[in-house]
Formats: sequence, C-alpha cells, structure tokens
Amino acid sequence: MNIEHHLNDWRDKALQFEQHINCTVIGQNQAVRELLLTVFARGHVLLEGQVGVGKTTLLRAMAQGLGGHYQRIEGTIDLMPSDLIYYTYLNNEGRPCVDPGPLLKQGEQLSIFFFNEINRARPQVHSLLLRVMAERSVSAFNREYQMPHVQVFADRNRVEREETFELPAAARDRFMMEISIDTPTEDAVLDTLMFDPRFHDVDTLVSGIDNSIAYYQLNQLAMQIQQSIQTSPTLHRYALALWKASSNPGQFGVQLSDVDMSQLVQAGSSPRGMSYFIRAAKVRAWLEGREMLLPEDMQSIFKVTMAHRIFLNPIYGYRREELMPDLLNGILQGIAAP
Repeated sequence: MNIEHHLNDWRDKALQFEQHINCTVIGQNQAVRELLLTVFARGHVLLEGQVGVGKTTLLRAMAQGLGGHYQRIEGTIDLMPSDLIYYTYLNNEGRPCVDPGPLLKQGEQLSIFFFNEINRARPQVHSLLLRVMAERSVSAFNREYQMPHVQVFADRNRVEREETFELPAAARDRFMMEISIDTPTEDAVLDTLMFDPRFHDVDTLVSGIDNSIAYYQLNQLAMQIQQSIQTSPTLHRYALALWKASSNPGQFGVQLSDVDMSQLVQAGSSPRGMSYFIRAAKVRAWLEGREMLLPEDMQSIFKVTMAHRIFLNPIYGYRREELMPDLLNGILQGIAAP
C-alpha cells in the first residue's frame, strides 16, 4: 500500500473515531475536533472548564477509544513526585514492598497518562511531569525509562482556587493545546443530558467505545502526515507574521481599548509553540482531505494553540480573560491571509 492510500485509510478511521466520540460526549464537537488534532499531531492537551461539564468524560472516552496502555492519577495537594514513580506497601507476610507507580507500570508501552485535576498537584509534581512531556522519559531506580508513545491528557476546573497551584509557564508551553470546555447551549442537547439514562452512567458510557485506533502506529503516522502536507513560501511568511504579532501586536496595527499596546505583551509564542501550531494545522489539512496547507487551517487552530503561550504584563494580567480573545481576533484580522 502506498503512502497516499495509507493516509486515506487512516483519515477514514480518524473521522469515524471522531463521530463515535461525538455520540458519546454530545455538544462538544469543537473540543473533540481539537483533541483529535492534538492526538494525531502527537501533542499533549489540557482541558479546562467549570465543574461537571464533561472534561473527564471526554478524556476518558478518548483514551478508551485510542487503546494502548492507559494510566490515571488524581491531583491532590499531598501528591508527591515519588507517587508517580512507585508506591510502597506491606504484603501478606508483613514485608515492605515497592511496586512501580502509574508512570512506570506499563514501561515503554504507556500510551495515555491522564492527570485529573492537575492544578491540585504541587509544583514539584509539575516539574516531574514537565520532563515526561518534554523528553518522554523519566529517571528512577538508577536507570532511564523511555516512554516513546506517551501523551499527557490533563484537566483542571477554572472555578476553584483554594488548595490549587497554577501551572508554570514552562509546563503550559508543553501542552499543544489548552481546550476550553463549556456547558452546551442547545436546548436539545441539554434535554438529552438531563433525561437520557445513557448519559447518567459514565462508566458504562465510556466502556462502550471500541478500541478502533492502532495507537502504537501513531508516531509513524504523524511523521507521514507532516511530510505529506505541502506548504508554500507565502504561507511561511504568513506564519512568521502571526508569530511576530504574538510578541508585538501593535506593530501589526492591533489596537485594544484602554490598553497601551507597547506594554501589553510580556512574551509571545515560543519556537516550540509555533512548531506545535504548524503541526496541528497540517493535521487539520489532512483531516479535510487536502495535501496542501491553507490559511484557514492555521486560522482555525490559532487561538487554541496560542492563547496559553502569550503572556501579558502584570498590569494587564487581571484582565486576561477579557483581553486575550480580543487580542487573538485582532491579530487574525490585522494580518492579511494569502
């Protein structure tokens, strides 16, 4: 089978998988698509939203459908880095024993590492997770453990602030996307979520998802996707302008009310962030059945890949939720697409 047929077959599988997830977690089509882009671009993803909107259900459903060896941990204020590496206990004979923790239990076959309520964990835990996300490896018991297939799925709620720890900039930059999950607005969807018993038992709902994806082939597939989607010098210039505007939006004519644009942005997107941006855009082009990257691919995922990578100066930090959407819209509108 040649590469073109191989990619077409995988596209069909990916779109069927997306449809299945949308039937399991209803009313979140955009979030499902963004999560799918992240999976096939081999990135890590963070979901945030209010309590009870389906963040955990969506990540569980995605992990179930992808297959592979899956591990999960709950973020708590007393969680320590060692809890991810090993745990100790007394066996039936009363002797102390040490067993691998969730990061090491599956060895190189670990696929999805689901970190629930990540903002409840301490900075020390974030530091360990940072290495896993960056290098897909961890040091323990005087050796290096490689995890070439691992993807981190994490979630946090944006409501509670007590006994929580904000993720450092370095950790947030490791996430390809930060996806916002909001309560659906369509009455029909809300009615179904309230009254259809199928959505009342999450365990049964998630367990009904077939393992339709050959997860351990995704690394190679992702490389083929990136190599197959073509770009142009014009698109390169467009992407470069978007990158520069993330650091200096005023230079590109972006203006926000009651804001000194020269003082707004402390730091724009990193080179890693722009690499993630292009990787995700190419996966979108692939899912749309094209071999050429278009401006619309870049525009569609610009906000979800850039919002957590643009850091505002402290004098505007308290207005971040208000200013960031306007800033990103201003950048997209202020830079002419080819």
